[in-house]
Amino acid sequence: MALSRRLTAEFIATFWLVLGGCGSAVLTATFPEVGIGILGVVLAFGLTVPTMAYAFGHLE
Repeated sequence: MALSRRLTAEFIATFWLVLGGCGSAVLTATFPEVGIGILGVVLAFGLTVPTMAYAFGHLE
């Protein structure tokens, strides 16, 4: 049961990283007038990791 929880947490965290980080990069490249820029992409990648570590860190 613990392995199933860990794999589910890994899947959700990877989905969150791809959605947040890569999504912001695509948004910046496609619509440069939106204004998030490179700093927004860096912050998106940087903040997705701690949010998932905080959410699922207890499943180590």
